[in-house]
Amino acid sequence: MLSAVPDTNEANFADQDPLAAMIAALEEDIVFGRLHPRERLVEDELMERFGVKRHVARDALAALDRMGLIERRKNIGALVRSFSVQEVMELYDVRCMLETEAARRIDLSLVPSRLGHLIAIQIQHDEAVAAGNVRTVFRLNLAFHRELFSLCSNNTLQKAISEFARQTHPIRFASLVSAEYRERARKEHWQMIEALKAGDIDALVALCADHLLPSRDAYLDAQQYRR
Repeated sequence: MLSAVPDTNEANFADQDPLAAMIAALEEDIVFGRLHPRERLVEDELMERFGVKRHVARDALAALDRMGLIERRKNIGALVRSFSVQEVMELYDVRCMLETEAARRIDLSLVPSRLGHLIAIQIQHDEAVAAGNVRTVFRLNLAFHRELFSLCSNNTLQKAISEFARQTHPIRFASLVSAEYRERARKEHWQMIEALKAGDIDALVALCADHLLPSRDAYLDAQQYRR
């Protein structure tokens, strides 16, 4: 349930630049479903919440728009981005193509020296899942996949993976708030680690493809779409 997700605490961002702090807080609000698809973001309300001037609020909204997290409509303003069935399917098709290709291109000679770091991240992810700390689970999940795909030497491919993953942030909330999904993702991460240990690229590719499906399907179900 959404109530299980910890509230964003602006104090956590106190040491950051006000603009960066505002963007980070709103990104988390979208990811964790505190801001819902098609919900309007009002400049005056954001100024009051974050204690910033109007130009900072506008710059934050512009950044979120570039990140694909919101959309701005004439005579309406800024809205949390919503997705049609086709958009969801297309985004996840592209993510699948990118991530499975990166998995195929992983340089197995790098694994012995880098696997320890990937495992260390996953141990922290395990702890966050066990504690029900959704915010930390989200951040460590990103770190796990960033480290995994860094084993592919194509930097442009790595950047494309990060970009399309970020575009699906508003889609992930329905799965992130599910303890069952978080546990499933945790187990799949360890299966990916075992595939790397074994040098089984085919198994890793299949795992990467399957790993994307629950968040896609949970969003479609939550929005009561029928494919």
